[in-house]
Amino acid sequence: MTPAPAADLCSTYCRVLQEPLPGTAVVATGWVVVEQPGPWGAKAPTQSHLDPVFGGSFDDKCKKVDVRFGLIRSPGRHADSVERSHQVFVASTIPGRTWLLGGQVADPSELAALDLGAVARGDRTAVAASLPALAPVDEPIVLVCTNGKRDECCAILGRPLVSGLAERAPGRVWEANHLGGHRFAPTATYLPAGTMHGHLTVETAVEVLAAADRGRTVLTGLRGRSTWTKRGQVAEVAVRELTGELALDALRVVGEHADTVTVQHVDGRSWTVPVTSALVDPPRPDSCGKEAFAMSVLQAGTPVSGSAR
Repeated sequence: MTPAPAADLCSTYCRVLQEPLPGTAVVATGWVVVEQPGPWGAKAPTQSHLDPVFGGSFDDKCKKVDVRFGLIRSPGRHADSVERSHQVFVASTIPGRTWLLGGQVADPSELAALDLGAVARGDRTAVAASLPALAPVDEPIVLVCTNGKRDECCAILGRPLVSGLAERAPGRVWEANHLGGHRFAPTATYLPAGTMHGHLTVETAVEVLAAADRGRTVLTGLRGRSTWTKRGQVAEVAVRELTGELALDALRVVGEHADTVTVQHVDGRSWTVPVTSALVDPPRPDSCGKEAFAMSVLQAGTPVSGSAR
């Protein structure tokens, strides 16, 4: 059971003020995560037992091609000083090119051989050729942010979620160092689709995973799919809410303009979605311990249906 958040946590402000979740997922067409046990600092790629030179350099390379790099570890207590292999997952979130590869490396530095450009464009063959340790993974996995050094909400709310979810879906749940949006804790990313959810409970997290197994998603707590820009995420969720469409690959964001986003269904239907940014009151912190400020949030208007092609 997820504990009730304390009154001074950023996630409490978010819940009480009913801050909208759509449009708050990170933006990344691909993901690369590697197992690194032991403590994590606020910036885990350079503040952990991972070699900081490699971690910083690889993180920079990933960012340049719109790929998200992160550290993971198995739920619960674990030794971090013994020699062991490291689990790796690589995912493409692009509809029609959505896949998950996994494998083990003796040292995380072996990831330097990974073809990050191929990850970004969803070229599974090229990615597998660049790192032969990788093989297809058939079941989606869940990454739950638990890094208390980044924000205490993630530790207080994320760790109980990991424990409860791991009991229900053993081997498919991993602690993650940072997923963005601490104030939506507990928050998780489902790979390979790259959908992100916030304010999860064990029950809703299991529901989302079961939906992912069927190639679908759940609207409750949906922050967006990392494939799209934040405006695109807002628009896609708005169309899902309007139509009830839950199939992950049924919708694509196909155009963005000054104040609208175009979302298209695989059956040819399309919608123009007004997307605006607005200041919300009262001011609130976006992370624990930070000063409150006048935050802007993205808002979607009613999607307007276009003609089927």
